[in-house]
Amino acid sequence: MNFIEGTRVVTAGELQANSITRYHVAKFYREQITNGRYYDQLRYIVEPSLEEFESPGNLDTSGEYDNTVVPGLQHKYAQTGLLLVTDRCVSYCRFCFRKRIVGKDSDEIAPDFAKVARYIADHPEMTNVLLSGGDPFVLSTAKIDKILDHLLPIPHLESIRFGTKAVAYEPKRFEDPALSALFQRIHEAGKTAVIVTHFDHIGEISVDAESNIRSLRAQGVQFFNQSVLLAKVNDDPEILAATFAKCHHMGVRPYYLFQGRPVKGASHFQVPLRRGLEIAHGINQRLSGIQKTFKYIMSHYTGKIEILDLGTDGRVYMRYHQNKTREKIGKIFSRPYLEGACWLDDLPEG
Repeated sequence: MNFIEGTRVVTAGELQANSITRYHVAKFYREQITNGRYYDQLRYIVEPSLEEFESPGNLDTSGEYDNTVVPGLQHKYAQTGLLLVTDRCVSYCRFCFRKRIVGKDSDEIAPDFAKVARYIADHPEMTNVLLSGGDPFVLSTAKIDKILDHLLPIPHLESIRFGTKAVAYEPKRFEDPALSALFQRIHEAGKTAVIVTHFDHIGEISVDAESNIRSLRAQGVQFFNQSVLLAKVNDDPEILAATFAKCHHMGVRPYYLFQGRPVKGASHFQVPLRRGLEIAHGINQRLSGIQKTFKYIMSHYTGKIEILDLGTDGRVYMRYHQNKTREKIGKIFSRPYLEGACWLDDLPEG
């Protein structure tokens, strides 16, 4: 098998154990990065590396199991519900923390949407739902419409969000004229349609993606972007500052820069916290005031943690951005820094 580092003979068991053969790269995306100027960086997202065999970590660091209240629905934070509407992605990112099956048909993994809707209706603190999985836009527009049949009548839901990489990987998906009617339906129900893009690198933002974003914004759809900090891909303040500036230029607001998770088969994408803070500071030094909308976040199973700085006392200072416990939100805490640490659990308590 061909790897980034060269050719290696491997057994079928090794491939299966490391889940590195179960991937598919959208034709559009491969052409985008192959013909672009950033192939040497972006290839790490889609092409296998020998490091996947030795990469330590967990299969799931999200706390998904602990926070699932109805099959397919997580209620990890008071105002937000995460609805896993499919287990399939539009394409495959080698750093994905769930390692979803891609490139073939798949049913929804939360089929009882009536039960999901009853739970949400009984929790008026929940103001928004994020459709995710997977990627909701691998589903037909008709299937998404059926999901909305259950969500739109809930009065306290203010927005319906869609987490997707389809804007980068398969922008032709947004040429479906039925999507305009779907977003209009959300608007007419008195709610906001929000698309959360996942542009990790300026080289992923194609002319087609920008055109689709501008067209949908003209229809009232709001856009936010979250990026994952990835070693060898975008661990460079110049690249990320350019990515975020481009997002703002299109009307997409960057709001999270995620610290990569310690995921089995993908931990080699992690960036040390010291370097991550240097990159975050470097991004801010390069952006204008109105472009400084992102937070450097660690999505830990205990909640979303904003990583603030490394103090002169050798401690990493953080605060909870989101947490199940309301009293913890906004509280600053710290841990001693260990050189090379990439994750909260790498830092000793005390």
